Amino acid sequence: MRVLPFSIPPCPARLRLSAALLRATALELAILAGHLVLYPSGIAQERRHGGVPAPEPAPPEATALPTGVLPAAGRDRPPVVLLHGFVDNRSVFVVLRRSLARHGWRHLESLNYSPLTCDIRTAAELLARHVEEICDRTGHSRVDVVGHSLGGLIARYYVQRLGGDVRVRTLVTLGTPHTGTSVAPPMSAHPLVRQMRPDSDVIEELRRPAPSCRTRFVSFWSDLDQLMLPVTTACVSHPDLIAQNIRVTGIGHLALPVHPAVAAGIRTALEEQDAAAGTSDAVSVA
Repeated sequence: MRVLPFSIPPCPARLRLSAALLRATALELAILAGHLVLYPSGIAQERRHGGVPAPEPAPPEATALPTGVLPAAGRDRPPVVLLHGFVDNRSVFVVLRRSLARHGWRHLESLNYSPLTCDIRTAAELLARHVEEICDRTGHSRVDVVGHSLGGLIARYYVQRLGGDVRVRTLVTLGTPHTGTSVAPPMSAHPLVRQMRPDSDVIEELRRPAPSCRTRFVSFWSDLDQLMLPVTTACVSHPDLIAQNIRVTGIGHLALPVHPAVAAGIRTALEEQDAAAGTSDAVSVA
C-alpha cells in the first residue's frame, strides 16, 4: 500500500502573503529591468545649467503619465538632495524627481558617490561638502534629504554624527537599514556591506545619544522588503530623534523610490514639519 505524505492545508493568511510576495517580486523584476535601461544616464554627476541641475531624462512611460499638479507659484521650498543606495546611481530617482518637480519643488539635486567608496563616514563627509555648496549657491540655510537604502544611512550619519542637523531639516529614508540588516551574509566581503550589519561600528555609533538633534526623520519601510532582515530594521528607533515610521505594504525594496504612493508620502513628509515624534502610519499600495 502506498502512503501519501501528510500535509497541512495552507491557511488563507499564508496564501495571501504568498500571493502578495509574488506580486511584489514580479514588480521588483520589472523595476530592475527598467532601471538597467536608465542606469547609464546616471553614471556621471549632474550637469548644471545656470547654476541649477539639468533636467533628468524622462522614463519611457512618461508620456502616458497624467499631467499632474502644476507647480505652485511663488513658493521656494528648501532644496531636496537625493542620495542613492549601494551599487546604484542618481538614475534611481528619475520618477521621484519628476513627481516633486510637478508639485512645485524647484531645487532638486542628486549626489553620486563613487562605486569605489568603502566607508560610510567618507561618503557622509562628501555629502556634507555637497550640502554646503548647495546652500551657498541657492541661498537656503537648510535642505531636505531623501536617501534610498544605504543612501539613507549615509545621510543619517551626516546628520547625527557630523553636525548635519544644522543643515538638514527633514531626512526621508526609503528601506534604510537603521539598525543593520542580516541579509545575504556572503556579501559581507564588501566593506560597505559590513558597515550595514547589525554589529558594525557604524551602527553602534548611530545608537549613541544624539541630544538636541534638530532634524526630523521620516522612514518608509516595507513589510515585503527582502533586503531588510528583519524588515523593521528600516524603522528609526532612537530615544533622542524625532522620528515618524511609515509602513508601506505590497511592494519591495526597489519599488520604494519609484512607486507613486510612496512619492505622494514623501511630498507630504516634506511639507509637514510639525509631525509628532514617534507616530506610526500605514500606507497600502497593493
